[in-house]
Amino acid sequence: MEVTTMSEAMQLHAQALKSGAQPHHQNYSKLFTFCALSPSGDLNYARLILNCLSSPNSYYWNTMIRAYCETSNPNHSISLFLAMHMNQNPGITPKPDKFTYPFVVKVCGRLRDTQLGKQAHCLICKLGFGSDRYICNSLIHMYAKFNDLGCASKVFDKMPERDVVTWTSMIDGLVDNGRAIEAIKLFKEMIESGVEPNDATIVSILRACAETGALEVGRRTHRIVEEQGLSSRTNVGTALIDMYSKCGCIDSARKVFDEVFDKDVCSWTAMIHGLASHGMSREAISSFEEMKNSGVMPDERTMTAVLAACRNAGWVTEAYLYFRDMREKYGIKPNLQHHGCMVDLHARSGKLQEAENFIRKMLIQPDAVLWRTVIWACKIHGDTNRAERLIKEINIDFDDCGSYVLLSNIYASAGKWHDKAICRETMNKHGLVKPPGSSKIEIDGSVHEFTAGDSSHIEAPTIFAKLEEICKSLRGEGYEPELSEVLLEVDDDEKAFQLLHHSEKLAVAFGLMKTKPGSPIRIVKNLRSCEDCHSFMKLISKAYEREIVVRDRIRFHHFRNGDCSCGDYW
Repeated sequence: MEVTTMSEAMQLHAQALKSGAQPHHQNYSKLFTFCALSPSGDLNYARLILNCLSSPNSYYWNTMIRAYCETSNPNHSISLFLAMHMNQNPGITPKPDKFTYPFVVKVCGRLRDTQLGKQAHCLICKLGFGSDRYICNSLIHMYAKFNDLGCASKVFDKMPERDVVTWTSMIDGLVDNGRAIEAIKLFKEMIESGVEPNDATIVSILRACAETGALEVGRRTHRIVEEQGLSSRTNVGTALIDMYSKCGCIDSARKVFDEVFDKDVCSWTAMIHGLASHGMSREAISSFEEMKNSGVMPDERTMTAVLAACRNAGWVTEAYLYFRDMREKYGIKPNLQHHGCMVDLHARSGKLQEAENFIRKMLIQPDAVLWRTVIWACKIHGDTNRAERLIKEINIDFDDCGSYVLLSNIYASAGKWHDKAICRETMNKHGLVKPPGSSKIEIDGSVHEFTAGDSSHIEAPTIFAKLEEICKSLRGEGYEPELSEVLLEVDDDEKAFQLLHHSEKLAVAFGLMKTKPGSPIRIVKNLRSCEDCHSFMKLISKAYEREIVVRDRIRFHHFRNGDCSCGDYW
């Protein structure tokens, strides 16, 4: 009898009780498995079965631990495991075995309980399970959840045998912890070792490509997808759309999107977000309307993409309509990201009072990021008085580096160098370090990362010389450094030097050195582009007859023949 509903499960249970079936009987295990693991089952009923069995074997305990592992309260898994481990009822409660520990380790990862996870690892080694592939795969995943890639790597390196899950767990952990470049290198090792990736591996490596702008690696991965017949997988299609969009190839993203047979909300959202980030706001909204007409309802992420499209186009009226529709039409409660799009829309267009009013009328508690958005816009639009007033109202968290950096920059732009110095001293006192601006560029399948003034690259002297050559050429085109972008108390020559060595300028110089004339240059930056770099890229695109595609924290900039796709609105 194939069990598909709880009604059928209860009938089967009645038959088992009536016939006097024992726990090892097939009907009992089938019934229990359905109740514990099936979406149509009943976990509480499964627990009752377990409690009523006189001597359930380890399969029942392990299945129950596995089932609790997927719930909103996975602590029940730990309670059952401890009962097995303590073995207070010999002959009734079995000892944990090698099938128990993968689920226990998974729970430790879900709970982010580092101490418990390491205790479980010690037990695993003590009991001789330290080389079991399935347990090691779970340990790698757990340590990645702990942000402890050192321990994850040690487990990975010591494994005598690795399967696709092993490699995927390590790659995924690297991507999740902001080490996408290393993930790409490990993926190459995996392919060279002869292990064939599955759809989970593909999604992970495409995320790494999207983060770093590694288009060539993304294209090679796309070929693997086609060779292995994974194109029909919706999750793979969505990852490809996202990768091509974030690597600056929106036409390729659209082509993949058109070929996805069963488009779900994730596929539509990836396409809408990609169009919005490329400044194709009308196309993004058109896709949103098409999505609704196809019967797919938007979720929170979809509405973030829609509001981002409005923000990038400066559409205030349309943004308010969609913001209202979230609650009234789609039953979506606006979160901080949605509010952030609305605030940024006002702030970037110079409507600072409207942005401030919007935050004060919010139905949810604003965070420091929202206020920083307005304060930074005050700096851009020269409203120092408003910025200083709002700074006094923000309760800066000692762990919030961003607020201190903003405060420091506001003081610098107002020429209050003493106040800036005090702010920086406070940051040092609390051990806060500003994350450096960085830019990535892919050359021949390898990703190169630069920070401002970076001299660590093996070709740094040549890159600096190339920059000087570029700067000299652009001065003939009318380039003058925007010295106001340098918030340091130094002379103009030093300010010009600082500007010239911003990370995206180093990346574009390297790109000009290493790519063929006429070919596009693609750069990924972790911060918003400054005004000087934006002007610099426009002039390079004209002087060197190159298309330069820069993805900053907010959107894409396609520089062609001296113009930018953002219309100088970012």
